[in-house]
Amino acid sequence: MTDRAKGLPIAPEGVPFVVGAAAPAAVARLLGWRKTAMAFGAFACFAGWFFRNPPRTTPRGDDLILASGDGEVIAIQKEFEPRYLKEQSIRISIFLNIFDVHINRMPCAGTVVDMAYQPGRFLDASDQDATVHNEQNALMIETLSQKKVLCVQVAGLVARRIVCWVQPGDAAVAGERFGLIRFGSRMDTYVDVESLVRVRVGDRVKGGESILAEFT
Repeated sequence: MTDRAKGLPIAPEGVPFVVGAAAPAAVARLLGWRKTAMAFGAFACFAGWFFRNPPRTTPRGDDLILASGDGEVIAIQKEFEPRYLKEQSIRISIFLNIFDVHINRMPCAGTVVDMAYQPGRFLDASDQDATVHNEQNALMIETLSQKKVLCVQVAGLVARRIVCWVQPGDAAVAGERFGLIRFGSRMDTYVDVESLVRVRVGDRVKGGESILAEFT
């Protein structure tokens, strides 16, 4: 897997937004249109901040399942996952608000064995119905110990594009960036029911750094 954003201050998808706002800000400044320049300049700063790409320190351990995004844990639910895993699983949902880092990171090491995109609605990402009805992209990962982990990018109320840089057959490296969602979103991670969950609802987590669960 190629980490397209490695070493960059912002995600590649954010560059057009920053340049697209900074260029007219500079022109407006030269023409003396102060308010216009300030408006475009403010949006350029916001775009650069929204698509920011901070480095993370990834904990080591083949049995660790890491957060795939920054945000708040809003649900830890034992349920039957009928579409991809087709078995009882634990779903851990992370809500990413517009102020969180939106780079998505691999929850574990292994291989991406399948990927499925589902068009859908744009309910608020904190809504439980978003798990099934919203636009989403699911990655099925087989770990080095042959466990299955399902990682799902879920679009939100104002998120209108899911970006994923990997394909089935790619190696998954724990903590590496694999995509993002614009603007505001949710990440669902499914692990087997025997896993030891290491977070609670309400916890704040960091993608690629915080431990969500551990295989027993």
